[in-house]
Amino acid sequence: MSKQQLLLAGASAVVFLTLSTAAFAEDPSTAVADTVDEVVVKARDKAGLLEKQPSNTVFGIDKPLLETPRSASFVSDVTLQRYGIESIDGLTAVSPGTYTASFYGVPGALNIRGTLAENYFRGFKRIENRGTYSTPIGAADQIQIVRGPPTPIYGSGKVGGMLNFIPKSGKNEGGYLTEPTGEVTATYGSYNKKNATAQIGLPVNLGPVTGGVYAYGEVEDSHSFYKGIYPRRQTGEISADFDLGDGWSTALGGMLYHSDGDVQTPGWNRLTQNLIDNQTYTTGRDTSLVDSDKNGRLTPSEIGYYPYAAAMYLAYYGFPSTDAKHTLDTGVGTTKLSPRTVYISGADFSKTRTNTFYYDLAKEISPTSAVKLQLFYDDQENKRFVSYGYPAWFDSSVWEGRVTYNFEHDAGFITSKSFVGASYRSFEGRRRESYNSGLIALDRRDIAFGATATDIIGSPFNATDGVKWENDNKSDWNQIGAFFTTDIMVGERLNLILGGRYDDYHVKSNDTGFLSYTVAGEQKDGEARGTYSASATYKAPLGVMPYITYAKASALEMSQAGDIAPGLVATDAWLSDSDLAEAGFKFQWLKGTLVGSLAGYRQNRTQLVNGPPISVQGTRAKGVELEVRWLASEHFSFTFSGNAQHTTIKGPDTSFQYIPAYTAGVSGANAYGGSYVVWSFASVRGAGDYDYTLIPKSVVSLYGAYTSDDYAWGKVGGALGVTHVTKTSGTVPNAVTYPDYAVVNASAYYEKGPYTVTANIDNLFDELYFTPDADSYANLGALPSKGREWRVTLSRKF
Repeated sequence: MSKQQLLLAGASAVVFLTLSTAAFAEDPSTAVADTVDEVVVKARDKAGLLEKQPSNTVFGIDKPLLETPRSASFVSDVTLQRYGIESIDGLTAVSPGTYTASFYGVPGALNIRGTLAENYFRGFKRIENRGTYSTPIGAADQIQIVRGPPTPIYGSGKVGGMLNFIPKSGKNEGGYLTEPTGEVTATYGSYNKKNATAQIGLPVNLGPVTGGVYAYGEVEDSHSFYKGIYPRRQTGEISADFDLGDGWSTALGGMLYHSDGDVQTPGWNRLTQNLIDNQTYTTGRDTSLVDSDKNGRLTPSEIGYYPYAAAMYLAYYGFPSTDAKHTLDTGVGTTKLSPRTVYISGADFSKTRTNTFYYDLAKEISPTSAVKLQLFYDDQENKRFVSYGYPAWFDSSVWEGRVTYNFEHDAGFITSKSFVGASYRSFEGRRRESYNSGLIALDRRDIAFGATATDIIGSPFNATDGVKWENDNKSDWNQIGAFFTTDIMVGERLNLILGGRYDDYHVKSNDTGFLSYTVAGEQKDGEARGTYSASATYKAPLGVMPYITYAKASALEMSQAGDIAPGLVATDAWLSDSDLAEAGFKFQWLKGTLVGSLAGYRQNRTQLVNGPPISVQGTRAKGVELEVRWLASEHFSFTFSGNAQHTTIKGPDTSFQYIPAYTAGVSGANAYGGSYVVWSFASVRGAGDYDYTLIPKSVVSLYGAYTSDDYAWGKVGGALGVTHVTKTSGTVPNAVTYPDYAVVNASAYYEKGPYTVTANIDNLFDELYFTPDADSYANLGALPSKGREWRVTLSRKF
């Protein structure tokens, strides 16, 4: 048993024994009561683990999370800080059912219940981010993770889950700011990590107008554990919230984000089990192709006639084949590979900017009714090049308007809170990519030797290279919808929630790329479709609240730029259905200091697979999730999150896929100079369903936090946690397997007056583990873990 597993088992035993002792020590008349001692909870919640006030994220109606019949986790900025969570990858520590498959090393979207989730900002869906840039979470006041479909007020969406970003603001659980507040931080860490933040909140009192303004800024200029990757990011955020008097209120703000250096990498190539188990890498290069014009990269004219004869791949038809391009002819051998060495070159780049704005105007008509107008805008531009032959340029924008009328009804034994509304959403975007002509050969580079001119492929960003945009899709779509939700309370125990929406969609797409592998000409279509959900919960004795939920949803099949491929429009595959059945219970014990939930689910939904051509893949998933948060005392708190899940790809899977050399029956020395592909994955997997083994069957996390009393010399605190992940593997038959692993993270802080010093160590025991790549290259690459990393942060509040 490893040190990490011993720590996980030992910590679990400590939590169990301490919890048992605490429960038996309670007065029997109160140990199982469902009443909450708010004073006790507030005094103990030093790590921001429990919800401070009801939220409207899950259903659009203010409701305590413990009374919400849906599996969800809220993570406060305090918890993010105490647990040392810097990216969405770290959210597995506090939210069951979550996992981030490596979208080429860039944590853009969270994987929830086996498939990629959608990102929201204050309840509005953002443009797709599948590894385009690192989703910034430092500017968040709270991260809300909802497993299941979005509420009808948020628009159409797939079941599975969503991540909702709540920005910092001048309004908190206690109301508007009453005095100025602020903080500045500076961080330095391993691999020349450098980060600085500044934030300030100011109260506003102008006659009848009261409110608050909040601003946040963050700058990062760092190196990375991975050699050759240097992330540089800047985030700016501002918000303003005002009570205008006479029942009127407003909120407005926005977030600007820029990154330069979120370069995608597949990690390690030339995958074998020996590489994963022993880090033994097959070396060697192909010299049959020559950079004759000495421009530092291979262009189509140097490979062969563009597009077809220039192909670096061979199609696999059930028997081995090779050629000169595929054969390694120099430096063939083996070496020990460092996890710091990944697929990268000086030619790789990724530049992203996003702009997000919002505006709310609300009017309280009566104590039990109100109307609200909300406007939202989001845009994204990304230019990237990955030197194995993938250039992309995304430029998209979306805006949405929403009007909601909230009202309540009291009939004595039956009461209700409801809303009705309408929304309009409009998207305009352009997606340019090149990956269809066969120039991609992930295994061609000997990453132990380093990038050379004969494994860097030309791109459309260099006009003289002769590579054209093979996809150039201009896409517009809009949807207009009406929605409702009603929250009905029958007596004091039974709660029913019904909701639905009806949307009318119109889409238009035209791909004028050089080799698009899709239908020619502009494609248009329109369709109306409804979604609905129904939930029930019962406040049973002993602080237990069982619930059940069923939902059916419809959603657009969007590509990486938020656009819709014209081939999907032409084949009526641009709008898909999904469904969810979920049951479980939530509990609240020990005067509200011990809370949690247990949920089981079954869902059907789709996911998009890049081509050529782009296709829609059906999935089926089922699982169980457990989450526990316990404020054991004023000094100690614990969290547990864990799941067991099984996701299946519905057959036949006819998507285009790259396959490894061993699946094609060719030795590495005769294969790694190029690549092998199948036009239908069913040709190697068979026509039936198969397990989606890129996602672990179980992820379990246990964390503990400590905070001392305040003394004259200050106070100290810290957190220690372990996350265990079961094995994963590729999806081809007899695929490379990535062993299970456990990672330990630790943090400690010292606080005196306005100053705080925090030290974090990630991957304390320097565990080496692997995360398989995603999409068409999932069987060709895997990202090795980052080793032990440390950082120290000095902060000053004022």
